[in-house]
Amino acid sequence: MSTKHELVIVANRLPVRRLQRQGRREWKLSPGGLVSALVPILEGRNGVWVGWGGHTGPAGSSFRFGDFAIQPVPLSKRELESFYYGFSNRTLWPLYHDAVRWPEYHRVWWGPYKEINRRYAEAAASVAAENAVVWVHDYHLQLVPQLLRRMRPDLRIGFFLHVPFPPQELFAQLPWRREILQGLLGADVVGFQTKTGASNFTGLAKRYARAKGSPNALAYQGRTVRAAAFPVSIDFEKFEKLARTATVQADAERFRYQLGVRRKIILGVDRLDYTKGIDIRLRAFQELLSRGDVSLEDCVFVQTAVPSRERVVTYLDLKKRVEMLVGQINGEYADVGRVAIHYLHRNLPMEELAALYVAADVMLVTPFRDGMNLVAKEYVATRVDETGTLVLSEFTGAAVEMGNALLVNPHDVDAVSSSISRALRMPRAEMGRRMRRLRSAVRGHDVFDWGREFLEALEA
Repeated sequence: MSTKHELVIVANRLPVRRLQRQGRREWKLSPGGLVSALVPILEGRNGVWVGWGGHTGPAGSSFRFGDFAIQPVPLSKRELESFYYGFSNRTLWPLYHDAVRWPEYHRVWWGPYKEINRRYAEAAASVAAENAVVWVHDYHLQLVPQLLRRMRPDLRIGFFLHVPFPPQELFAQLPWRREILQGLLGADVVGFQTKTGASNFTGLAKRYARAKGSPNALAYQGRTVRAAAFPVSIDFEKFEKLARTATVQADAERFRYQLGVRRKIILGVDRLDYTKGIDIRLRAFQELLSRGDVSLEDCVFVQTAVPSRERVVTYLDLKKRVEMLVGQINGEYADVGRVAIHYLHRNLPMEELAALYVAADVMLVTPFRDGMNLVAKEYVATRVDETGTLVLSEFTGAAVEMGNALLVNPHDVDAVSSSISRALRMPRAEMGRRMRRLRSAVRGHDVFDWGREFLEALEA
């Protein structure tokens, strides 16, 4: 495919996944908010998506998928270990999440990170039309903007970071701090989830990369680099419509019946990641049971944990710890036929997840640090009857927009347990008032607004 494209999306993963059906390989669109937001833009602008297809070895040729193009990038098994599992997820991920787990700084991972970023940049340069717009995504590809600018100075380049950007005292630990900052400064617009993230970046760029200028506009190598907050969101209408469907409503009623019609349902939905604070919220629930503030007759806790990076030792350790804690709590407080905690360690279909959202009286979203957290917004979008209470970590990007949730310090077990207790006992009038305001906030800025606002800033 030699066609050049006016809009190029560059992300670690492609928006499609390869399936094997009846001996034939075919591609299917992946679920997720980023894909939902960007695919319509690509389809309308002669676009192409550059990314890894999810399997190691040769990437195969570029191809059309619907009304946009796909440009696969290859990764070998060794590169996947060092670039993805190593530098991206054992160095950058913990560092950018407030060093909840200590980052590992291994020089042998840095070389592959540079090489893979160059590979993505070359792929983007090869498919971009003259003066095209290129939008690069997330912490895996922070060197791509600078590399791409050197290859194609005609391009308009944007970068968006989906995770938090750390404060100066943490980022300063990174041995390759200057190279990362220089990589990001190759963009014309660098987007973050919050104003704090943007401010952290501009301060560090001045300190370590010799950038100058104001907090929102940096002067660097004869160009102006804009750094700003563009909080990501969800497809509110999609979740709202899904929640109203007969199937989801029926499944929600079935869950209520199975869990106990008189019991209030507390829900947690997370990837099984050490940043999410799953173990702390379990201990907070255990505290309530131990003090007698709640009983098996009052409520039940449902925690879903999507498997994540299970080849990384810290994730395996977390899995064991969470499972042991669930077993311990159920062992102490469950009765025959009635448990305190239902724990689901698997991916759930979207309809089943929506039904859990609809059924849940209290939603616990308590990560230690999160760039945004879209689960909080998904829960709010499904609360079409304006009931339910959201308990939300102060350290999420979502907390900036969702002040009508019960905001909590997730490191404080007493504070989390107190917030759960308050949520379970909240008067209906207060619950409705809070939920109406939350729904208005999420509805007023959806994922399509986010995509449009970023591209408008990039093309200005």
